[in-house]
This record gives sequence, structure tokens and C-alpha cells, in this order.
Amino acid sequence: MAEPARHIDIIDARPAFTQADADALNTRFEGVDTLSMLKMVFAEGLAGHVAVVSSFGTESAVLLDLVARADRTVPVIFVDTLKMFAETLNYRDTLIKRLGFTDSRTVAPLPEVIAAKDETGLRWSYDPDGCCDIRKVEPMKRAKDGLDAWISGRKAFQSVTRQNLPRFEVEDGRLKINPLGDWSKTDLEAYFAERNLPRHPLEAQGYLSIGCEPCTSKVLPGEDPRAGRWRGWDKVECGIHSPVSPIPAPVADPDDPANMPVF
Repeated sequence: MAEPARHIDIIDARPAFTQADADALNTRFEGVDTLSMLKMVFAEGLAGHVAVVSSFGTESAVLLDLVARADRTVPVIFVDTLKMFAETLNYRDTLIKRLGFTDSRTVAPLPEVIAAKDETGLRWSYDPDGCCDIRKVEPMKRAKDGLDAWISGRKAFQSVTRQNLPRFEVEDGRLKINPLGDWSKTDLEAYFAERNLPRHPLEAQGYLSIGCEPCTSKVLPGEDPRAGRWRGWDKVECGIHSPVSPIPAPVADPDDPANMPVF
């Protein structure tokens, strides 16, 4: 008897999302308010298996409240670098309980990696990029395993590296959603007041952007909101966020009379 033909397993390595998908979503939700957008994305399964990533910083309550109002079962992921302010950890617990999330996840650096690459715990003082890589980027990569999409709290106004931030972008085949990308500081403050959301306890002391305790300082009047992060270093991001995929500029129509030469 002849042996049956051997079945060859083929792994589909195609990305779950493409830039065309992000462009289509940006077009569909242009002008739609943030809460309605989130409700539709979750209800219609447009993002697949999705989670919200939060640093539980000074502005985090706004995004978390919006996500909770849309769907409290959406997982919330927090990366505990083991260098966080105690106030941040307490704020995390307060918000999760207050907003009623049912799936809160904390991911931390691997003990063996810390032992091998930061035994003294002082790597932040001479190699902040390397410190972020082992304490934040690698744990976040593990946390995103199995996710089709993730929700970020980035806002365009926060720094020059975040300008032209689209609502939807693609990163490593995953959909990345920036619901607050076009929100201003005034919008955030109004939402805090409207929803009576608790503030991060360190904000009143001048900490406007809060990360790990050793690499976070107070922001001086007139400074960029993220000026207190890695002060003195040529560094503005931890590495979790790649450079922004800017909103494409409209293509001029050569047949439009407005684009015709005057003479």
C-alpha cells in the first residue's frame, strides 16, 4: 500500500495588519469622537486580541477611563521595571479598582537577566538605553506576545518626537492604536474635571511625565512635558515606542484649479 502523501505544515508569517489597514481605519474614524471609536473597535473586533498598555503616569487615567467605559474586560498591561515610584504602584491599584477593570496584568524583567546585566542595579546611571532595554522593552515584548493590537497613551503635544501622531499605525505587524493622539493638554484637563478622575500623587510636586524613579525629575516652567525624563542624556523614549508613522499629507490634484499656475 502506498504511503499517504506527507502533509507539509506552512507557517503563515504574514503580518496581522498592514499599513493599508491602518490607513483604512484612520479614514473610517476621522472625526469620530474617541469613546465612540473605542466602542466600535472593541464591539466589532476590528483590532483582534487587543490590550491597553499603561504606565500609570500623570495622564494615564484619561485613556484608562475611556477604555473602561468602552469595555472593562480589555486587558490592562503594566510594565514594572522594579525601579518605579511607590506612588505609581499605589496609583495603579487605585485606578484599576476605581475603573473596574477585570483583567490587570503586570510584567517585570526576568530575574536572570537582571542578575547578568544589572547586578548592581545602577545600569541606569551609565547606560540608560541598556537599562530600558532589559527592564522595559524586553518585558513589554513578552507582554505583547499573542496580541494583535495594543493601545498606547501617546499624545502629539507631549514632545517633538510625537508630532503628527495618527490614531492607527502598524508596528511589527501589530496594530497600534493612539486614541489620544490628537488630544491637547486642555482636552485632558477638561476630561479629568468632567469625570472627577484621581491625579497621580507626584504631579502636584512638578513631575509631569513619570517613569522610573532614578531617571525622572521635575519639569521646570516652560519646558517640554517630557523634559524631566532622562535629564542630561540624549534620550527621549524608552524604546517601547518606535518613531511615529506620520499622518500622510494630502496629495495635490494637478487638475484642481487651485493648483494651476497663475500665468
